[in-house]
Amino acid sequence: MTADLMHRWAEGWSVSRGTEAPVATPWGLRIEVGAENQLRRHVLFEPQEESVRELVASIDEPLTWIKSHVEPSELAPWLSAGWTEDDPGWLMAVDVAPAAVAVPDGYRLTSESKDGTTYVRILASGGELAARGQYGYVGDYGTVDKISTEPDHRRRGLGSVVMNALANKAYELGASTSVLGATIEGRALYESLGWKVHAPLAGFIYQR
Repeated sequence: MTADLMHRWAEGWSVSRGTEAPVATPWGLRIEVGAENQLRRHVLFEPQEESVRELVASIDEPLTWIKSHVEPSELAPWLSAGWTEDDPGWLMAVDVAPAAVAVPDGYRLTSESKDGTTYVRILASGGELAARGQYGYVGDYGTVDKISTEPDHRRRGLGSVVMNALANKAYELGASTSVLGATIEGRALYESLGWKVHAPLAGFIYQR
């Protein structure tokens, strides 16, 4: 079940980030990201020492990432010099259901969809961005991605508004499950909205 959620998260993330379709590999998926801080991403579904060492030996380009649903300490001994551990994360999921959206006074909610991704933004009275998030939809599931609130607008419940707006979009699309990769900062918010942690989310970056 956890490997299946990992697969769903990776595919929805790829849609959200507008990459080419993930490519199946012996260890999971390869995603050509092409971003300034991330060239390529390898998502490992059932990491084993032999296959991980084989993968690592084939990598020589900086800004290549590895992600898997295990503790970082499990992957670390199999990596060569040049790999740096990413911040801690968790693989989380929730059954999709409609949610109440109450936008605080002085803010307005906007939403648009393009190429399988829905973008939700909350704008302050002056028109500046206050909070945002997006949802990459794939079949009957999707990935919540890029949730953030600007520093001057925190502690006003805007993160919950964004999450609930995305939940309603997922429900409208017919998704049954939503997944995400949570950071330290985001985990408490997601748990307060009914999301469950299914596994740690280890990440390593090759810097040469």
